[in-house]
Amino acid sequence: MRLILFTLLLCSMPPASLLADEPEAAVLDAMSGYMDFAEYGGSLIWPAQIPAEDWSKILLIDARDAAQFDKEHIPGAIHIEWRQVLARRDEIPKDRMVVIYCNSGSLSAQAVFALRVLGWENVKVLQDGMQGWKRLSLDAPVSH
Repeated sequence: MRLILFTLLLCSMPPASLLADEPEAAVLDAMSGYMDFAEYGGSLIWPAQIPAEDWSKILLIDARDAAQFDKEHIPGAIHIEWRQVLARRDEIPKDRMVVIYCNSGSLSAQAVFALRVLGWENVKVLQDGMQGWKRLSLDAPVSH
């Protein structure tokens, strides 16, 4: 539904706002349109909200830098640094849950926001990030 409203918003925008001399206006309109319809908390998920058997069904994206990913990450996660999610958006499916995490949730929130503005309704921020997952999984193995 939000994608339809977002598309209608873009189609209703005057052509001048889409021209190169006013790119900020088009971006501002798109982001404002998304925020008008975004649900509070709709893109957040706590580690404890994910049943143990569902972790393997989710595409986990570690949005931290490569050194942090190489040191430790949630088993099964792929690495896409938060600044690269738009450039690598073709690797991110729209037909299953995608959870993006960083250390605390702040950088991954930026990546999720950008994807949601572009129409990915299935992406969520892992609230508390890697630190929250580690607290939940004190006895779970961490990939090295």
